[in-house]
Amino acid sequence: MKKLRVMLLVHIDLVPPTDLSDADDPRMDTFQTEYDVHQALLELGHEVQVVGVYDDLAPIRQTIDEWKPHIAFNLLEEFAGNSAFDFYVVSYLEMMKIPYTGCHPRGLVLARDKALSKKILSYHRIKVPQFAVFPYGQRLHIAKLKKLPYPLIVKSLIEEGSIGIAQASFVNNADELRERVEHMHQVTKGDAIAEQYIEGREIYVAVLGNQRLEVLPLRELVFDKVDADLPRMATYKVKWDNKYRERWGIDYIFARNLPQGMLKTITHLCKRVYKILDLNGYARMDLRISRDGKIYVLEANPNPGIASIDDCAMSAEKAGMKYPQLIQRILNLGLRAHQAL
Repeated sequence: MKKLRVMLLVHIDLVPPTDLSDADDPRMDTFQTEYDVHQALLELGHEVQVVGVYDDLAPIRQTIDEWKPHIAFNLLEEFAGNSAFDFYVVSYLEMMKIPYTGCHPRGLVLARDKALSKKILSYHRIKVPQFAVFPYGQRLHIAKLKKLPYPLIVKSLIEEGSIGIAQASFVNNADELRERVEHMHQVTKGDAIAEQYIEGREIYVAVLGNQRLEVLPLRELVFDKVDADLPRMATYKVKWDNKYRERWGIDYIFARNLPQGMLKTITHLCKRVYKILDLNGYARMDLRISRDGKIYVLEANPNPGIASIDDCAMSAEKAGMKYPQLIQRILNLGLRAHQAL
């Protein structure tokens, strides 16, 4: 295996401290992904320079000029504080002819916008929840509020990580919808989307590849102690609060007891979504299986979380890929995707 010079791109506030090594260190919650990827790259024998980025591309340009990296490992989820601008950085890398990991600009733009991606998938006759977009700074129209298929889940149009999603995001009527959309506007200073709540199982599917795709073992979010009449959804607390999940019997597990033929159907569907949205590198599909067995695509997430404790890494390990092997696989995919640069 060729040893590489890897420029590790992280948010300027997420450069892992040099003295961070203990898994029980409280700082690990903040730097887990950056630390895990950095350590895996070093374990693989690569040279690594960590570059913190916020709203200035100069540190990237300087590292390219002075160090001549073979590839950038891209862990950035935003630029200048705006997650919609993450494609700016990879566009710059393309112009600088530097290979990078993860998705290219076009796939990021198509998938980040939850409404745009749903429109594209719907055109290709892939089931998605019904939805409506509420632009930030515009008046909420009563007619639009009343005709939607309640209950609904209110989310940010582009933010990831369940930002702004709570139990109050589940709305049953126009008044609740108006209140939650206004709240989301205040929290994110951006557009909101309200989408039909699909009652059923929530499945996460990691996909690796550029042209040839590999679907990894499926993960599932389960709610074993939550009352049957309460909504089951990945709120911010569900995603990020371990004690909350433990208290309510919520857990991420490998999908169990899927109906016969469902795994094959999901595998085929996720490969279609990946290609339709022009994704590459690696991604995670969020699905809902309704009570009558229909599969709905909630989101496609390019460059999802790849900490050693995240679903993608656990799915890879289940498939026989240890964490450093997963990181090397992502590097290899990045190099192959940009051979012409």
